[in-house]
Amino acid sequence: MVELKTPEQIASMRAAGLVVAEMHRRCAEAAVPGATTKELDEIAARVLADHGAKPNFLGYGGFPGNICTSVNEVVVHGIPTENRVLASGDILSIDAGAIVDGWHADAAVTVFVGEGHGAELTELSRVTEDSLWAGIAAMRKGGRLVDISRAIEGYVRRQPRPASGRYGIIEDYGGHGIGSQMHMDPHLLNYVDRRRGRGPKLVPGMCLAIEPMLSLGTSKTHVLSDDWTVKTNDGSWSAHWEHSVALTEAGPLVLTAPDGGRERLARLGITAAPDPLA
Repeated sequence: MVELKTPEQIASMRAAGLVVAEMHRRCAEAAVPGATTKELDEIAARVLADHGAKPNFLGYGGFPGNICTSVNEVVVHGIPTENRVLASGDILSIDAGAIVDGWHADAAVTVFVGEGHGAELTELSRVTEDSLWAGIAAMRKGGRLVDISRAIEGYVRRQPRPASGRYGIIEDYGGHGIGSQMHMDPHLLNYVDRRRGRGPKLVPGMCLAIEPMLSLGTSKTHVLSDDWTVKTNDGSWSAHWEHSVALTEAGPLVLTAPDGGRERLARLGITAAPDPLA
């Protein structure tokens, strides 16, 4: 069953989303050469405490961090640790979540540590982020879940190929419903699999965490012995962008974007729904 939210519940998710946005801002600022991923996790914990929010990652299935910190060839679920020291040239995805009044928000950003990033890496992150917004723009009343998958994959495949040959759209992980829990139905692929059909209708009250993950090589991944860290099979570097989005009668509201998605959606000819907390 897909959980549909009331306007009041969406407002609580928006409050959680703004906490996530602040976690990203503070952690991205601190992601400098010499910082440890454990230090970023501690910053995230302070932001949560300052806003009276709860972490939804910490303890989830035994996960030991407030955020996921995935560096270079790590796609998702990287565990923050004092032993992982960031270096100039690294690419880092910060996946963060928060709970306010029992309602969840979840989002990820990719940031560049220091200097020395080539055009191929910057394009990787740009294509991943822009494919996210293509997916958000496809979250329209009356559509189907597969429309979002098709928009993400279609955007990626229309981009110039990297020197490595092709962007790998990670197959084993994707987006999900979100609301009273962090991970809920439906599962959202970042590519079209015709065996799965069109998926549920997109209706007001539906909330999705949309999160494309791309690599500069394979679409295949494996999990390390810690049962969390996910790496690409060929060691290619990856990027991960995510937003939690609510579909309302007035259109999409990007819960984890500071402006509710207004500026980026306007570029695509779409008006973001009014912010219930504005």
